[in-house]
Amino acid sequence: MHDLASRLRRRPPSCGPVRLIGIDGHAGSGKSTFTGKVAAALGGAPVLHLDDIASHDELFGWTARLLAQVIEPLARGASASYAPYDWRARSFGPPRPLHPAPVVLVEGVGAGRRALRPHLAGLLWMELAREESWARGRLRDGSEQREFWAGWVAAERRHFAADPSRPYADLLVRQSQQGYEVLPGPAAPGGSDRIVTLGDGPSAVC
Repeated sequence: MHDLASRLRRRPPSCGPVRLIGIDGHAGSGKSTFTGKVAAALGGAPVLHLDDIASHDELFGWTARLLAQVIEPLARGASASYAPYDWRARSFGPPRPLHPAPVVLVEGVGAGRRALRPHLAGLLWMELAREESWARGRLRDGSEQREFWAGWVAAERRHFAADPSRPYADLLVRQSQQGYEVLPGPAAPGGSDRIVTLGDGPSAVC
């Protein structure tokens, strides 16, 4: 994991002084868990969860709010401030700061959307089929979220049909028994990236 962290740190800033890294994939594909491991390997890099930006009324219609509350301040080298959404209370909470660290991770479905890509230093895609991802998500959230998931799947299908992320990913992340494999993505320059296995131990180059 530290090999990936080093590679991300070496990327040029993309949003003011910040290297903004998007981590996208289908709901239930393991984005949050993987992002937490990357953040730890980066020494505690800030993470913006897009679940905090989206809401019941705007599952995917949150671009303008993200740009205004987060991207524009970071691009100026200033701290951002956004109001995280409470999915149980169905309301936005008190403002939360997001400081312009050397690397900031943006995690969630839609992190690689068209409007955000110009601000990203890198885009990672969790390589897990959508049906398998959704099955994992439903199992995680239980029967009480069955109605929400029915609406979510339809909304996610529409989103990726109109604004796909995977074709623009420069790295693909695949979970394995050893941890994670990071492979060159569709947008990798010349496909020259190496395959790196990321687990709890040292990375192994294949």
